[in-house]
Amino acid sequence: MSERAPLYPLSRLHLDVLTDGVGIMQHAIGSRPDPAHGYCVDDVARALQVDLLHGNVLGWAAVEESAWRGFRFLADAFDAPSGRFRNFRSVDGSWLGGLGSDDSYGRAMHALGDAIAAAPDRGLVDAAAALFDRALPAARDLAWPRAEASVVLGCAAILGSRSGGLPAFTLTLLATRLHERFVRDATPEWPWPDAVVTYENALLPRALIVAGRILESEPMVDQGLRTLDWLIDAQTAPDGHLSPIGNGWWSRGGEKSQFDQQPIEATALLLAAEAALALTGSLRHEAAMERSYAWFLGANDLGLYVADPATGGGGDGLTPTGINTNQGAESTMMWLIAAEHVRTLRNPAPRAAAAGAALAMSTR
Repeated sequence: MSERAPLYPLSRLHLDVLTDGVGIMQHAIGSRPDPAHGYCVDDVARALQVDLLHGNVLGWAAVEESAWRGFRFLADAFDAPSGRFRNFRSVDGSWLGGLGSDDSYGRAMHALGDAIAAAPDRGLVDAAAALFDRALPAARDLAWPRAEASVVLGCAAILGSRSGGLPAFTLTLLATRLHERFVRDATPEWPWPDAVVTYENALLPRALIVAGRILESEPMVDQGLRTLDWLIDAQTAPDGHLSPIGNGWWSRGGEKSQFDQQPIEATALLLAAEAALALTGSLRHEAAMERSYAWFLGANDLGLYVADPATGGGGDGLTPTGINTNQGAESTMMWLIAAEHVRTLRNPAPRAAAAGAALAMSTR
């Protein structure tokens, strides 16, 4: 493997800048939060996942308040009659519009599943489990594959401690439905279930790999691995760095869009490669994780840092002319998630020394 990108001490400085007493704001102008766009469930759910990761490094006391704030936002967003979540919220605390998208529902369920599985706070685990159970029946009506994949991962997270029941049924239902999309619509020439490859693409094979292991389904796992390897190959530049599909997307029979490249694509590929690595132990998948992480630190088409490790901020994308210097919530959390998963990859043992350094950097 080529020289690895450096690891940096964990910093929550920019995360704290984006966050107020309600939650994390969606957008930023440069490094300043943009209150005009308020908050959304998608980003608050991701912030909860970041808190769970950071608790492993900093200790739970450092993130407890933030994690509970994220959970309360999700609980407030829950609409009991539909079993779904509202998504957008203004800075005055009022909810905007109706119910959120399938994707926002899926991200909320994924984060709740991770909290149930990983939070060391019994009160938070119990509260998240109660909300997850109330919302889970609505999953059977999902229509979008990324939302299905997110719920599959949320269910998978908790099945280690809560075997059987509705989470197991829902995982089986949605993972089978997702797998059938590939079997029905993908071809050897275009191994993707849609005519266009868009965003957060590796979320789909990640869910197939994770669910396939749980269900002991070799076809499901094989489909996930084949699809992931196709995405890895398609997004690796000739000199070996990551070149994610840009947000002009990639249509069947067309050319892959080069720009604007989004951090969510790099982190989705990293997390899927991590799931594959746990199964295969393959250096190919370890290299894909490292390549995706290095994209944030200059190993990309322009040779520029997308992330600011000193503050923990993440630029909103890689454009034809440079970095989008707005450091919004999604981009920032994609960097923070990628960094912690690679930190664990390289040093899975307890990291007391790293915790001390990270806590010092996170103190404002």
